[in-house]
Amino acid sequence: MRTIPYGRQWVDSTDIKEVIKILKSDWLTQGPKIKEFEDALCDYTGAKYALAVSSGTAALHIACLAANIKSGDEVITSPITFVASANSILYCGGIPVFADILIDSINIDPEEIHKKITANTKAIMPVHFAGHPCDMEEIKEIAKKNNLLIIEDAAHALGAEYKNSKIGSCKYSDMTILSFHPVKHITTGEGGAILTNRKDLYQKLLLFRSHGITKEKEKMTKFEGPWHYEMHELGFNYRLTDIQCSLGISQLNKIEKFIDRRRELVKIYNEELSEIEKIVLPLEKPYIKSSWHIYYIRLKDFNKRKFIFEKLQDYKIGVQVHYIPVHLQPYYQKNLDYKAGDFPKAEEYYKSTITLPLYPKMTNKEIKYVISILNRKIVF
Repeated sequence: MRTIPYGRQWVDSTDIKEVIKILKSDWLTQGPKIKEFEDALCDYTGAKYALAVSSGTAALHIACLAANIKSGDEVITSPITFVASANSILYCGGIPVFADILIDSINIDPEEIHKKITANTKAIMPVHFAGHPCDMEEIKEIAKKNNLLIIEDAAHALGAEYKNSKIGSCKYSDMTILSFHPVKHITTGEGGAILTNRKDLYQKLLLFRSHGITKEKEKMTKFEGPWHYEMHELGFNYRLTDIQCSLGISQLNKIEKFIDRRRELVKIYNEELSEIEKIVLPLEKPYIKSSWHIYYIRLKDFNKRKFIFEKLQDYKIGVQVHYIPVHLQPYYQKNLDYKAGDFPKAEEYYKSTITLPLYPKMTNKEIKYVISILNRKIVF
Protein backbone atom coordinates (compact mmCIF):
# COMPACT_ATOMS: atom_id res chain seq x y z
CA MET A 1 0.00 0.00 0.00
CA ARG A 2 1.28 3.47 -0.87
CA THR A 3 1.45 6.13 1.82
CA ILE A 4 -1.69 8.24 2.14
CA PRO A 5 -0.38 11.85 2.15
CA TYR A 6 -1.75 14.50 4.49
CA GLY A 7 -2.64 16.62 1.45
CA ARG A 8 -2.20 16.71 -2.32
CA GLN A 9 -3.43 18.39 -5.50
CA TRP A 10 -6.12 17.10 -7.84
CA VAL A 11 -5.13 17.89 -11.42
CA ASP A 12 -7.28 16.22 -14.07
CA SER A 13 -7.43 16.04 -17.85
CA THR A 14 -9.37 19.33 -18.18
CA ASP A 15 -6.61 21.15 -16.26
CA ILE A 16 -3.95 19.58 -18.47
CA LYS A 17 -5.81 20.55 -21.66
CA GLU A 18 -5.99 24.18 -20.52
CA VAL A 19 -2.27 24.26 -19.80
CA ILE A 20 -1.46 22.68 -23.18
CA LYS A 21 -3.48 25.42 -24.90
CA ILE A 22 -1.22 28.05 -23.35
CA LEU A 23 1.94 26.11 -24.20
CA LYS A 24 0.81 26.24 -27.83
CA SER A 25 -0.08 29.94 -27.69
CA ASP A 26 1.98 33.12 -28.15
CA TRP A 27 1.87 34.04 -24.46
CA LEU A 28 3.62 31.94 -21.81
CA THR A 29 3.89 34.84 -19.35
CA GLN A 30 2.68 38.45 -18.96
CA GLY A 31 -0.23 37.68 -21.27
CA PRO A 32 -4.04 37.78 -21.07
CA LYS A 33 -4.50 34.75 -18.78
CA ILE A 34 -3.14 36.71 -15.82
CA LYS A 35 -6.00 39.21 -15.85
CA GLU A 36 -8.48 36.45 -16.63
CA PHE A 37 -7.42 34.56 -13.52
CA GLU A 38 -7.47 37.73 -11.41
CA ASP A 39 -10.99 38.57 -12.64
CA ALA A 40 -12.12 35.03 -11.81
CA LEU A 41 -10.78 35.42 -8.26
CA CYS A 42 -12.68 38.70 -7.91
CA ASP A 43 -15.88 37.09 -9.21
CA TYR A 44 -15.52 34.22 -6.75
CA THR A 45 -14.61 36.21 -3.63
CA GLY A 46 -16.39 39.49 -4.27
CA ALA A 47 -13.22 41.61 -4.01
CA LYS A 48 -12.78 44.57 -6.36
CA TYR A 49 -9.13 43.90 -7.20
CA ALA A 50 -6.91 40.82 -7.38
CA LEU A 51 -3.22 40.55 -8.12
CA ALA A 52 -1.71 37.15 -8.98
CA VAL A 53 1.86 36.59 -7.81
CA SER A 54 4.49 33.86 -7.73
CA SER A 55 3.74 32.47 -4.25
CA GLY A 56 1.77 33.01 -1.07
CA THR A 57 4.97 34.30 0.51
CA ALA A 58 5.37 36.86 -2.29
CA ALA A 59 1.75 37.90 -1.66
CA LEU A 60 2.45 38.44 2.05
CA HIS A 61 5.66 40.35 1.31
CA ILE A 62 4.21 42.91 -1.07
CA ALA A 63 1.02 43.23 0.98
CA CYS A 64 3.25 44.38 3.84
CA LEU A 65 5.10 46.72 1.48
CA ALA A 66 1.83 48.16 0.20
CA ALA A 67 0.79 48.67 3.85
CA ASN A 68 3.99 50.71 4.22
CA ILE A 69 5.43 48.46 6.92
CA LYS A 70 8.93 49.74 7.57
CA SER A 71 11.72 49.65 10.13
CA GLY A 72 10.39 49.64 13.68
CA ASP A 73 6.73 49.13 12.72
CA GLU A 74 4.97 46.36 14.63
CA VAL A 75 2.51 43.92 13.08
CA ILE A 76 0.50 41.63 15.36
CA THR A 77 0.05 38.07 14.14
CA SER A 78 -0.40 34.48 15.33
CA PRO A 79 2.43 32.19 16.45
CA ILE A 80 0.51 29.22 14.97
CA THR A 81 1.22 29.66 11.29
CA PHE A 82 3.88 28.88 8.73
CA VAL A 83 6.97 31.06 9.18
CA ALA A 84 6.20 33.01 5.97
CA SER A 85 3.49 35.04 7.74
CA ALA A 86 5.89 36.57 10.26
CA ASN A 87 8.88 36.53 7.90
CA SER A 88 7.07 38.84 5.48
CA ILE A 89 6.97 41.49 8.22
CA LEU A 90 10.72 41.09 8.78
CA TYR A 91 11.40 41.43 5.03
CA CYS A 92 10.09 45.01 5.29
CA GLY A 93 12.09 45.83 8.42
CA GLY A 94 9.04 45.49 10.64
CA ILE A 95 8.69 43.59 13.91
CA PRO A 96 6.37 40.57 14.20
CA VAL A 97 4.50 40.74 17.50
CA PHE A 98 2.75 37.50 18.39
CA ALA A 99 -0.56 37.26 20.22
CA ASP A 100 -1.67 33.97 21.75
CA ILE A 101 -4.48 31.85 20.31
CA LEU A 102 -7.96 30.71 21.25
CA ILE A 103 -7.55 27.05 22.16
CA ASP A 104 -10.89 26.08 20.58
CA SER A 105 -10.37 27.42 17.03
CA ILE A 106 -6.54 27.73 17.19
CA ASN A 107 -6.98 31.23 15.72
CA ILE A 108 -5.53 34.43 17.13
CA ASP A 109 -7.38 35.70 20.22
CA PRO A 110 -8.80 39.23 19.74
CA GLU A 111 -8.33 39.99 23.44
CA GLU A 112 -4.65 39.11 23.14
CA ILE A 113 -4.36 41.37 20.07
CA HIS A 114 -5.71 44.25 22.12
CA LYS A 115 -3.06 43.66 24.83
CA LYS A 116 -0.22 43.79 22.29
CA ILE A 117 -1.02 47.17 20.73
CA THR A 118 1.61 49.89 21.23
CA ALA A 119 2.38 53.26 19.67
CA ASN A 120 4.44 51.36 17.07
CA THR A 121 1.67 48.99 15.96
CA LYS A 122 0.87 49.48 12.28
CA ALA A 123 -1.21 46.45 11.30
CA ILE A 124 -2.84 43.18 12.32
CA MET A 125 -2.27 39.98 10.35
CA PRO A 126 -4.87 37.37 11.41
CA VAL A 127 -4.25 33.84 10.09
CA HIS A 128 -7.32 31.74 9.22
CA PHE A 129 -5.93 28.50 10.59
CA ALA A 130 -6.94 25.22 8.90
CA GLY A 131 -9.58 27.06 6.82
CA HIS A 132 -11.58 28.29 9.84
CA PRO A 133 -11.84 32.12 9.71
CA CYS A 134 -10.80 34.25 12.65
CA ASP A 135 -13.28 36.45 14.54
CA MET A 136 -12.96 39.20 11.94
CA GLU A 137 -15.72 41.46 13.26
CA GLU A 138 -13.91 41.83 16.59
CA ILE A 139 -10.54 42.25 14.90
CA LYS A 140 -11.92 44.94 12.59
CA GLU A 141 -13.32 46.83 15.58
CA ILE A 142 -9.92 46.73 17.29
CA ALA A 143 -8.22 47.94 14.09
CA LYS A 144 -10.72 50.76 13.61
CA LYS A 145 -10.29 52.04 17.19
CA ASN A 146 -6.50 52.04 16.84
CA ASN A 147 -6.19 53.15 13.20
CA LEU A 148 -4.54 49.90 12.10
CA LEU A 149 -4.51 48.08 8.77
CA ILE A 150 -5.64 44.46 8.49
CA ILE A 151 -3.92 41.92 6.21
CA GLU A 152 -5.76 38.59 6.27
CA ASP A 153 -3.53 35.57 5.79
CA ALA A 154 -6.06 33.32 4.07
CA ALA A 155 -3.55 30.84 2.65
CA HIS A 156 -5.69 28.12 4.30
CA ALA A 157 -9.08 29.65 3.67
CA LEU A 158 -10.06 30.14 0.02
CA GLY A 159 -13.74 29.19 -0.16
CA ALA A 160 -14.39 29.68 3.56
CA GLU A 161 -17.16 31.97 4.81
CA TYR A 162 -17.47 34.20 7.87
CA LYS A 163 -21.00 35.35 8.79
CA ASN A 164 -22.19 34.66 5.21
CA SER A 165 -19.31 36.65 3.72
CA LYS A 166 -16.68 34.93 1.55
CA ILE A 167 -13.12 35.10 2.80
CA GLY A 168 -11.31 37.26 0.27
CA SER A 169 -14.14 39.77 -0.08
CA CYS A 170 -12.09 42.07 2.21
CA LYS A 171 -15.26 43.08 4.02
CA TYR A 172 -13.30 43.11 7.28
CA SER A 173 -9.80 43.90 6.02
CA ASP A 174 -7.65 46.03 3.77
CA MET A 175 -6.03 43.08 1.98
CA THR A 176 -6.35 39.29 1.89
CA ILE A 177 -3.63 36.95 0.67
CA LEU A 178 -4.08 33.51 -0.88
CA SER A 179 -1.76 30.60 -1.63
CA PHE A 180 -2.01 28.14 -4.54
CA HIS A 181 0.58 25.62 -3.37
CA PRO A 182 -0.37 22.03 -4.34
CA VAL A 183 -1.78 21.15 -0.89
CA LYS A 184 -4.11 24.18 -0.90
CA HIS A 185 -7.71 24.34 -2.17
CA ILE A 186 -6.67 25.08 -5.75
CA THR A 187 -3.19 24.98 -7.21
CA THR A 188 -1.11 26.76 -9.82
CA GLY A 189 1.98 24.73 -8.86
CA GLU A 190 3.43 27.59 -6.86
CA GLY A 191 1.51 30.84 -6.73
CA GLY A 192 -0.51 33.27 -4.68
CA ALA A 193 -2.69 36.36 -4.86
CA ILE A 194 -3.59 39.52 -3.00
CA LEU A 195 -7.20 40.71 -2.89
CA THR A 196 -8.27 44.23 -1.94
CA ASN A 197 -11.10 46.72 -2.37
CA ARG A 198 -8.74 49.71 -2.17
CA LYS A 199 -7.51 51.12 -5.47
CA ASP A 200 -4.56 52.89 -3.79
CA LEU A 201 -3.24 49.60 -2.41
CA TYR A 202 -3.86 47.81 -5.71
CA GLN A 203 -1.78 50.40 -7.59
CA LYS A 204 1.10 49.92 -5.14
CA LEU A 205 0.85 46.14 -5.44
CA LEU A 206 1.07 46.36 -9.23
CA LEU A 207 4.38 48.18 -8.93
CA PHE A 208 5.86 45.89 -6.29
CA ARG A 209 4.99 42.77 -8.33
CA SER A 210 7.09 43.77 -11.31
CA HIS A 211 10.35 45.56 -10.40
CA GLY A 212 8.57 48.77 -9.35
CA ILE A 213 8.10 49.57 -13.04
CA THR A 214 5.15 51.30 -14.70
CA LYS A 215 4.42 51.63 -18.41
CA GLU A 216 1.33 53.77 -17.84
CA LYS A 217 1.90 57.14 -19.52
CA GLU A 218 -0.13 59.14 -17.00
CA LYS A 219 2.06 57.91 -14.12
CA MET A 220 5.39 58.80 -15.70
CA THR A 221 7.52 61.86 -14.96
CA LYS A 222 8.20 62.12 -18.69
CA PHE A 223 7.26 60.18 -21.82
CA GLU A 224 9.84 59.62 -24.54
CA GLY A 225 7.87 57.21 -26.72
CA PRO A 226 5.99 53.89 -26.87
CA TRP A 227 9.04 52.03 -25.53
CA HIS A 228 9.28 54.14 -22.40
CA TYR A 229 8.96 52.75 -18.86
CA GLU A 230 9.87 54.09 -15.43
CA MET A 231 10.86 52.47 -12.15
CA HIS A 232 9.07 54.23 -9.28
CA GLU A 233 9.60 51.71 -6.44
CA LEU A 234 12.14 49.04 -5.52
CA GLY A 235 10.00 46.13 -6.65
CA PHE A 236 10.50 42.44 -7.33
CA ASN A 237 9.88 39.85 -10.01
CA TYR A 238 6.90 38.23 -8.33
CA ARG A 239 4.93 37.61 -11.52
CA LEU A 240 2.86 34.50 -12.18
CA THR A 241 2.93 32.94 -15.66
CA ASP A 242 0.05 32.44 -18.09
CA ILE A 243 0.76 28.71 -17.87
CA GLN A 244 0.08 28.76 -14.12
CA CYS A 245 -2.92 31.08 -14.44
CA SER A 246 -4.56 28.80 -17.00
CA LEU A 247 -4.27 25.99 -14.45
CA GLY A 248 -5.60 28.31 -11.74
CA ILE A 249 -8.68 29.24 -13.78
CA SER A 250 -9.45 25.60 -14.49
CA GLN A 251 -8.98 24.71 -10.81
CA LEU A 252 -11.13 27.61 -9.62
CA ASN A 253 -14.00 26.32 -11.75
CA LYS A 254 -13.98 23.20 -9.53
CA ILE A 255 -13.39 24.77 -6.13
CA GLU A 256 -16.90 24.22 -4.78
CA LYS A 257 -16.67 20.54 -5.67
CA PHE A 258 -13.29 20.37 -3.93
CA ILE A 259 -14.59 22.07 -0.77
CA ASP A 260 -17.77 19.97 -0.70
CA ARG A 261 -15.62 16.85 -0.76
CA ARG A 262 -13.37 18.16 2.02
CA ARG A 263 -16.46 18.82 4.12
CA GLU A 264 -17.82 15.32 3.42
CA LEU A 265 -14.54 13.80 4.59
CA VAL A 266 -14.48 15.94 7.73
CA LYS A 267 -18.00 14.81 8.55
CA ILE A 268 -16.86 11.18 8.29
CA TYR A 269 -13.85 11.86 10.53
CA ASN A 270 -16.00 13.65 13.11
CA GLU A 271 -18.61 10.89 13.23
CA GLU A 272 -16.16 7.99 13.33
CA LEU A 273 -13.63 9.47 15.77
CA SER A 274 -16.06 11.04 18.22
CA GLU A 275 -15.98 8.01 20.54
CA ILE A 276 -12.24 8.27 21.17
CA GLU A 277 -12.24 9.97 24.56
CA LYS A 278 -8.57 10.86 24.63
CA ILE A 279 -8.58 13.11 21.58
CA VAL A 280 -10.15 16.50 20.86
CA LEU A 281 -11.62 17.05 17.41
CA PRO A 282 -11.53 20.42 15.59
CA LEU A 283 -14.58 22.62 15.78
CA GLU A 284 -16.54 24.75 13.34
CA LYS A 285 -18.29 27.72 14.92
CA PRO A 286 -21.97 28.18 13.94
CA TYR A 287 -21.37 31.41 11.97
CA ILE A 288 -18.44 29.87 10.07
CA LYS A 289 -18.20 27.74 6.96
CA SER A 290 -14.71 26.28 7.09
CA SER A 291 -12.99 25.30 3.87
CA TRP A 292 -11.03 22.67 5.86
CA HIS A 293 -7.52 23.01 4.51
CA ILE A 294 -6.31 20.51 7.11
CA TYR A 295 -7.89 18.19 9.66
CA TYR A 296 -6.06 18.12 12.98
CA ILE A 297 -6.70 16.24 16.20
CA ARG A 298 -5.40 17.09 19.66
CA LEU A 299 -4.20 14.43 22.10
CA LYS A 300 -5.14 14.80 25.75
CA ASP A 301 -1.95 12.96 26.69
CA PHE A 302 0.81 15.13 25.20
CA ASN A 303 3.49 12.57 26.05
CA LYS A 304 2.15 10.09 23.50
CA ARG A 305 2.32 12.40 20.48
CA LYS A 306 5.68 11.22 19.09
CA PHE A 307 4.82 7.55 19.60
CA ILE A 308 1.40 7.87 17.94
CA PHE A 309 2.80 9.99 15.09
CA GLU A 310 5.46 7.38 14.29
CA LYS A 311 2.98 4.50 14.66
CA LEU A 312 0.64 6.13 12.11
CA GLN A 313 3.59 6.57 9.74
CA ASP A 314 4.35 2.86 10.17
CA TYR A 315 0.84 2.19 8.89
CA LYS A 316 1.55 4.33 5.78
CA ILE A 317 -0.53 7.27 6.98
CA GLY A 318 1.20 10.52 6.02
CA VAL A 319 0.51 12.52 9.16
CA GLN A 320 2.01 15.95 9.76
CA VAL A 321 2.16 18.66 12.44
CA HIS A 322 0.86 22.19 11.76
CA TYR A 323 2.78 24.07 13.10
CA ILE A 324 5.80 24.49 15.31
CA PRO A 325 5.00 27.90 16.87
CA VAL A 326 7.03 30.56 15.07
CA HIS A 327 8.36 32.06 18.32
CA LEU A 328 10.09 28.73 19.10
CA GLN A 329 12.16 28.84 15.90
CA PRO A 330 15.87 29.49 16.63
CA TYR A 331 15.96 32.60 14.42
CA TYR A 332 13.11 34.24 16.34
CA GLN A 333 14.58 33.32 19.71
CA LYS A 334 18.05 34.58 18.77
CA ASN A 335 17.02 37.78 16.98
CA LEU A 336 13.71 38.77 18.60
CA ASP A 337 14.22 37.40 22.12
CA TYR A 338 11.18 35.12 22.09
CA LYS A 339 11.34 32.09 24.36
CA ALA A 340 9.42 28.98 25.36
CA GLY A 341 6.53 29.86 27.64
CA ASP A 342 5.72 33.19 25.95
CA PHE A 343 2.47 31.89 24.41
CA PRO A 344 1.14 29.03 26.55
CA LYS A 345 -1.95 28.19 24.49
CA ALA A 346 -0.01 28.07 21.22
CA GLU A 347 2.56 25.80 22.85
CA GLU A 348 -0.11 23.60 24.43
CA TYR A 349 -1.73 23.17 21.02
CA TYR A 350 1.59 22.37 19.33
CA LYS A 351 2.54 19.69 21.86
CA SER A 352 -0.76 17.89 21.37
CA THR A 353 -1.55 18.11 17.66
CA ILE A 354 -1.37 15.71 14.73
CA THR A 355 -2.68 16.50 11.22
CA LEU A 356 -4.50 13.62 9.51
CA PRO A 357 -4.82 13.16 5.72
CA LEU A 358 -7.43 15.37 4.04
CA TYR A 359 -7.70 16.24 0.35
CA PRO A 360 -10.52 16.11 -2.25
CA LYS A 361 -9.13 13.13 -4.14
CA MET A 362 -8.98 11.06 -0.93
CA THR A 363 -11.19 8.00 -1.40
CA ASN A 364 -13.71 6.53 1.01
CA LYS A 365 -11.50 3.46 1.18
CA GLU A 366 -8.53 5.58 2.25
CA ILE A 367 -10.38 7.50 4.95
CA LYS A 368 -11.92 4.28 6.29
CA TYR A 369 -8.43 2.81 6.50
CA VAL A 370 -7.14 5.84 8.46
CA ILE A 371 -10.14 5.65 10.81
CA SER A 372 -9.76 1.90 11.33
CA ILE A 373 -6.11 2.32 12.33
CA LEU A 374 -7.01 5.12 14.75
CA ASN A 375 -9.86 3.13 16.27
CA ARG A 376 -8.25 -0.31 16.41
CA LYS A 377 -4.46 -0.05 16.36
CA ILE A 378 -3.60 3.12 18.29
CA VAL A 379 -3.59 3.28 22.07
CA PHE A 380 -4.25 6.88 23.01
